[in-house]
Amino acid sequence: MTQDDFAKMKAQMAGGKGFIAALDQSGGSTPKALGLYGVTEDMYDGEEAMFGQIHEMRTRIIKAPDFTGEKVIGAILFERTMRGAVDGTPVAEYLWNSLSVVPFLKIDKGLEDEANGVQMMKPIPGLEERLKEAAGLGVFGTKERSVIHEANAEGIKAVVAQQFEVGATVVSCGLVPIIEPEVSINSATKAEAEAILKDALKAGLDALPEGHDVMLKLTIPSEDGLYDDLADHPRVVRVVALSGGYSTDEACARLARQPKMIASFSRALAEGLSKQQSDAAFNAALGSNIDKIYQASL
Repeated sequence: MTQDDFAKMKAQMAGGKGFIAALDQSGGSTPKALGLYGVTEDMYDGEEAMFGQIHEMRTRIIKAPDFTGEKVIGAILFERTMRGAVDGTPVAEYLWNSLSVVPFLKIDKGLEDEANGVQMMKPIPGLEERLKEAAGLGVFGTKERSVIHEANAEGIKAVVAQQFEVGATVVSCGLVPIIEPEVSINSATKAEAEAILKDALKAGLDALPEGHDVMLKLTIPSEDGLYDDLADHPRVVRVVALSGGYSTDEACARLARQPKMIASFSRALAEGLSKQQSDAAFNAALGSNIDKIYQASL
């Protein structure tokens, strides 16, 4: 990737109208994603066949007529997807050069067991090598997820510290990290947890040196506009929202009340899509989802 391409991608992330598609279901969540798509576990044999099915689904989404940079300004990829191809072209290259969609890579390896009301990221072995590979394939940034279940200040501070530590490694390899400390929508103390999280994120951002820019991916907050001042922080490229298990309609309704967040939805993007649909029906359903999420992100 040239410096010019990187600058254009960063400008699109900072100010582009639209949302980021999350196409990054990993090994653990792939069977569920395929099941929702109408591909049950008796329809493939073994892990390779499973990943073949999910790549086919993602390729179908990427090649749909409404999946372009006009509404989808970025896409988060699973590692295997990044190493795959669309019509013989590496996926990240295809996204940017053919569709003007900025490519990201999911880098976390799943979650530790819950402690102090949170789930930290598991260790990420070989991270620097993977980041260098991603940069070589034209990837702009990364995404790394932790989960907060309770308003536990100690746990939330530990999650944020780990996120910024991994983010520093990402920046050192020339990429832009999406820091994602998700607050569970099922938390009994969601609003309190979000207030603690906001303060911890602000402290982490204030400590970053100039040029060390990040993005934030956060659960749509209970208090509308809670994260607006984080979006205005000089070290923040953009604040994006995860759907967190809300239906597409509810996620979009909640997001529309957040003036400085755009969507980065996964399950909500693929809602109602099925392998068994004709291309016309599939493209119409996906186009409807894309338009709903786009409108909510404006």
